[in-house]
Amino acid sequence: MTQTGVSLNVQNLRKSWGQLEVLRGIDFQIEAGGFLTLLGPSGCGKSTALRLISGLDEISDGTILIDGKDVSRLAADQRNIGMVFQNYALFPHMSVADNIAYGLKVRKVPKQTRKQSVDRVADLMALDVLLDRKPAQLSGGQQQRVALARVLVSERPLVLMDEPLSNLDAKLRTEIRSEIRSLNKKLGITIVYVTHDQSEALSMSDTVVLLNAGRAEQIGTPKELYDKPATVFAAGFIGTPPMNLLRASDVTMPHELVANADTDPSDLLIGVRPESLRFPGQDMDLSVTCEVTNIEYEGSVFLVHLVSPSGSKFILSHAGENVPAQGTEITVGWDRSTTHLFSKSTGNRVPFET
Repeated sequence: MTQTGVSLNVQNLRKSWGQLEVLRGIDFQIEAGGFLTLLGPSGCGKSTALRLISGLDEISDGTILIDGKDVSRLAADQRNIGMVFQNYALFPHMSVADNIAYGLKVRKVPKQTRKQSVDRVADLMALDVLLDRKPAQLSGGQQQRVALARVLVSERPLVLMDEPLSNLDAKLRTEIRSEIRSLNKKLGITIVYVTHDQSEALSMSDTVVLLNAGRAEQIGTPKELYDKPATVFAAGFIGTPPMNLLRASDVTMPHELVANADTDPSDLLIGVRPESLRFPGQDMDLSVTCEVTNIEYEGSVFLVHLVSPSGSKFILSHAGENVPAQGTEITVGWDRSTTHLFSKSTGNRVPFET
């Protein structure tokens, strides 16, 4: 079962409901066979963008190109797109086989061809022993596999997925997201995926579009968003736990680091990942003397919650045995190379020489 994906190019996409601007002009593109995720908190516009691409809602402005063809004003059924929703939307009275074949039947595909296609995709999705069951007899993970199979059997080159794993438990989410990524590469289909879960976005995507209040906050590979967040919002959204942000006045650091940033020190926020912090850290490039307020055991690491002299809360991810005690004053430090600078006034990343 081999499919060919298509490219997608979204230009200045806008959507308003009356006076409410939901999307404020976003641009992104994905090559054929790629995996792009629209990531962001509730209300940022990610599901709206997906509905505009699919044709389920009309755009207010902008252009949507699929393989170079402008589909911005085409009806949904003319765009040759498959969709997987958060709600599996399976027909309860139909068997698994009939649910998978439903779209083919509507398109009047011959019965024998339908059966062959269903058998192929059922084998691919490990559903071959479940074809005679009804949805009520399936687990949540199995139902999601059926929903995916129903889209795959249609052989659409572009598949849109709107938070398809949010109803599953953590273990199943990990299993199914691995399967989706594998199918993307094996079949060559193009996938646009919507989620609020940054771990899903980082583990599955070629490209991540981080949305915030209807705008694209940052676009890049998962590694680019993690290693070099473009804004305070991106720094605080990407990572578990997210990046620590400290006032410059709390941090002992080389004078030239701030001087090289060519920014008023009072406007600076110092960013550092929890896993980049070290304890004890008195002899490191940058350091903060702080108080331990709480400790969480995470199995492989301890998450040590800290508070700086100015009251900023931050976290040390500590894998060593010398765990600081709650209520004690300690000094944590980190390397200059793992430091990030941001402007408080603009929220943007501030370049500096490392």
